[in-house]
Amino acid sequence: MKSFDYVRPATIADAVAAASQPGSAFLAAGTNLLDLMKTGVSRPDRLVDVTRLPDLGRIDRLPDGGVRIGALVRNADLAHDPVFARTYPAVAEALLSGASGQLRNAATVGGNLMQRTRCAYFFDVTGACNKRAPGSGCGAHGGENRLHAILGWSEACIATHPSDFCVPLAALGAVVEIEGKAGAREILLTDLHRLPDDAPERDTALEPGDLIVAVRLPADAALFASHARYLKVRERTSYAFAVVSAAAALRFKDGVIEAARLALGGVAAKPWRPSEAEAILVGAAPDEAAFQRAAQAALAEAKPSGDNEFKIELARRTLVRALAEAAAGTPDRVPALPGSPFSTQPGARRDA
Repeated sequence: MKSFDYVRPATIADAVAAASQPGSAFLAAGTNLLDLMKTGVSRPDRLVDVTRLPDLGRIDRLPDGGVRIGALVRNADLAHDPVFARTYPAVAEALLSGASGQLRNAATVGGNLMQRTRCAYFFDVTGACNKRAPGSGCGAHGGENRLHAILGWSEACIATHPSDFCVPLAALGAVVEIEGKAGAREILLTDLHRLPDDAPERDTALEPGDLIVAVRLPADAALFASHARYLKVRERTSYAFAVVSAAAALRFKDGVIEAARLALGGVAAKPWRPSEAEAILVGAAPDEAAFQRAAQAALAEAKPSGDNEFKIELARRTLVRALAEAAAGTPDRVPALPGSPFSTQPGARRDA
């Protein structure tokens, strides 16, 4: 690991100023960053430790019925907060399906949003990767790519975003609060992560020095609590990133779907929200035919980036099943195998 400077600012303004200098990186739990530094993928000149900044470790219920989650809230603390878990069950289920218990106890909300791809070619400093070394090529093209993108990819990069947490956040319209050199601003979570296009080295819309300070869920996200699920297909249930995943949240009126919120994970360089599929579900009965139509629309533009054509059909089926489980009702408790298709716990409607 190369030598680096370490600073621990006392205020958000000081943190932004320190991180605005070239070669700087923010440090919270470091569950992703430190691994990248050890392997030489990331070589910052300066680490800006934000773990002592005030007021970033709180979960605040807002007057309008929404919730504001500080960037330093631990993943485990958020998932196990009883009010949050009952109000946003798909988000809690996604958090508990990710990583291991030890990592969830350390990892932060802000860090989860900023984690880098787990593409093996990104981690291999001896190989070609435009995301790590712009202009070097993409080793995944023509390589081992069965887990790579099927939506939004380019010839420059076919990597996927690894977060579980971000998938239901995208579906529910989460907003990211940012402090930067130009002051405070907000962006939708669906606009935070970038598709690769010709500049895959830019993962997000953030500028140098920008610090995520909170994530906010709007008040209407809570209206889906009775019918919201997260489903994750992975190569081993105990601890693995998603091959594909889906978040589905439904709201009913007079026996038909009044509103739908959907997102897919493991399919692109960002959580993928298929708004056209949501529109198809509005006014439909919650049946297999409607769910199939929505899934077909959600994956209409999908195409294999290599040896991964199977992911297109897998994503369709995962979304259909997530919709069926959401329609059946949110369980009173998170299943023993959160997000897993192997969970045997049936749904139990909270509004029944």
